[in-house]
Amino acid sequence: MEYRKLGQTDLKVSSIGLGCVTFSREIDEATAFRVMDHALERGITLFDTAEAYNSGGSETVLGNWMKDRKTRDQIVLASKVATNLTRERVISSAEASLKRLQTECLDLFQVHHWDNEVSLEETLEALNTLVKQGKTRYIGCSNYDAWHLCKALWLADVNGWARMESVQPNYNLVTRDIEKEMLPLTADQNIAVISYSPLGAGFLTGKYRQGSDVPKGTRFDVIPGHQDVYFHPEKWRIMEAFRAKAAKIDKTMIELALAWAIGQPDITSVFIGARDIYHVDQAFRAEVMGLSEELRAELNCL
Repeated sequence: MEYRKLGQTDLKVSSIGLGCVTFSREIDEATAFRVMDHALERGITLFDTAEAYNSGGSETVLGNWMKDRKTRDQIVLASKVATNLTRERVISSAEASLKRLQTECLDLFQVHHWDNEVSLEETLEALNTLVKQGKTRYIGCSNYDAWHLCKALWLADVNGWARMESVQPNYNLVTRDIEKEMLPLTADQNIAVISYSPLGAGFLTGKYRQGSDVPKGTRFDVIPGHQDVYFHPEKWRIMEAFRAKAAKIDKTMIELALAWAIGQPDITSVFIGARDIYHVDQAFRAEVMGLSEELRAELNCL
């Protein structure tokens, strides 16, 4: 396992992180404990959750695990506030997350989405207060555009506030918007990029077919919103070209998609979701397999 610095902080995180979105929603607490035990044993140290994950259920499971296993000091703990990013809401959300997680301080507290209704100044000032109060060590954002992050960095600089040290974007073979503006910005400003959904929420596993019904029980069936993100002509074209390439070189689509995401330059860590310890091992196999420069270039051009 490789460990990389989180932006300009003193934290180092594993190149593979564990996204805890499945906890209490798709898997029960006992299964989640086994997944987390195995992830930590394999060297994963970055654990990411959010108040929005099953209405705090994921945080509760993660908090119970840390208390039971006494693992708080072994991991980098991240969570997120969802919506209505007023000063009062941001602070109360962090306090509620800390209670569910049964800890006094987060390593990273992030805003889950951009908020058009609340001034960014108010949100950032609240986040800075949390840092000053010792309720989070660092702050970050998720699902921001490059101009959102750039504005946040400028406001933090002129006001002397804690700056955002990380950004968490959706990034995979068919969702590569961040390459145009976000990655140049994060590289220039030394901001950590901790990407999620390397398999496109299952789109890149090959289980979906254009024009066919969505298989029952799959992520796109349980959360239909994923279809709005991935079911577009160009993404179908890339996915089918990817399917053909995987078959040609006798590799699974999952192996290739994970290896591509984990090995992409300028990415600090890649979050994987897991419903079983097999999914954790799957990511490690992909990291070890890696991609040749030639194959990576071919996949980049699909």
